[in-house]
Amino acid sequence: MKKIILIITVALATISCQQDKIAFVDNTKLLNEYQEKIDIEAKYKGKFETFGKKRDSITQVFQGEAQAFQQEAQKLSQSVAQEKYQTLMQKSQAIQQQVQMEEQQLAMQSQGEIDTLLKKVKGFVVDYGKTNGYTFILGKNEAGSVMYGEDSKDITDALLKALNDAYKK
Repeated sequence: MKKIILIITVALATISCQQDKIAFVDNTKLLNEYQEKIDIEAKYKGKFETFGKKRDSITQVFQGEAQAFQQEAQKLSQSVAQEKYQTLMQKSQAIQQQVQMEEQQLAMQSQGEIDTLLKKVKGFVVDYGKTNGYTFILGKNEAGSVMYGEDSKDITDALLKALNDAYKK
C-alpha cells in the first residue's frame, strides 16, 4: 500500500513539474527578413516603376496634345475650339481613369500576394511550434503583445532560418 501511494505521489509530482514550452517571435523581423517577402517586394517595386514610366509617358503625350490645342485654339472659332476642348477633357478623364484602374489592380495584386504570404508564415509557425514541442509561440510587435521576453526565449532567428530554408526548397 505504501508503495502505491509513493508511486502515485511521484507521478503527480512529475506531472505537476512539467512546464509549458513558451517562446516568442519578433513578427517585424521575421517578416522583413523573410526572403520570399523580399522577393515579392522587389517584383512589385519593378512593376510599380514600369507603371510609373508608362504613366509619365502617357501624361507627356497628353500634355503635348494640350499644348498643341492651346496654340490651335487661337485660330479656331469659339464653337470649334469649345468642341475640341470638350473632346480633350474627355480624353483626359479617360486617361486618368485608366491609370487609376491599373494602379489599383497592381496594388490589389501586391496586397493579395502579401496576404497569402502572411497566411503561409502563420501556418509555418504553427507547424514549427508543433514539431518543436512548443505550447505557445507569442508574437512580439510594436503594439506590445509581448512587452518583455528573455533573449533565450526569442526563437525569431531559428524560425527565420527554417522559413528561409523551406522557401529555398
